[in-house]
Amino acid sequence: MQRSFETSTEGSINLAGRVAHILFGHFARSACMTDNLPNDSWDDDYRRWLAELKQRVERTRLRAITSVNRELVTLYWQIGREILDRQQRQGWGAGVVDRLARDLKAAFPDMRGFSPRNLKYMRSLAQAWPDAEFVQQPAAQLPWFHLCTLLDKIKDPEQRSWYAGKTLEHGWSRQVLTMQIETGAYTRAGGAVTNFRETLPPQQSDLARDALKEPYIFDFLGLTEDAQEA
Repeated sequence: MQRSFETSTEGSINLAGRVAHILFGHFARSACMTDNLPNDSWDDDYRRWLAELKQRVERTRLRAITSVNRELVTLYWQIGREILDRQQRQGWGAGVVDRLARDLKAAFPDMRGFSPRNLKYMRSLAQAWPDAEFVQQPAAQLPWFHLCTLLDKIKDPEQRSWYAGKTLEHGWSRQVLTMQIETGAYTRAGGAVTNFRETLPPQQSDLARDALKEPYIFDFLGLTEDAQEA
């Protein structure tokens, strides 16, 4: 009789344990489903919020890289103007460019933008846009290699300004800019220079992607190639 009672008691305990386990598992699964599978209203709101956050991140990143790019291009323009000034007013010869390149490279070994060739582009930039208002013009917002393309391929100041403005407006990559120049976009459009309103390149444009990969910007900020790939 005692044995029968113990057996019955153990069975009841085991049954209660199994029931508790089943119930606990059910509630745990319900809680997980509640956390992981929000209702439609919550999910719709979250998706809208996420989309808005992604756009905000992209806009902020683009504003940041555009700001840094403008600082870099302005620095290059200032260096070019000072090279011109010393060569024209003080009679310094062409050798100053090579010496300056060596000295700047020694001072900033991680920056690739101070080669003799690049310093000559800086001088050409200051010749092409001689006025201090340059920093407020479309060209000051373009990546450096876009500017080099304009300097190489366009000699007329009005056309250079037109192509710079259209590049910023439409978000042209350097390859597209080159194609537009070579196919005479300025002539086909009638060459009207419109008033420029300071703006950012389109977020998803080729120009924006080019700016985000501009190597001289990363050098300017002291970032390594690993940081660029991160």
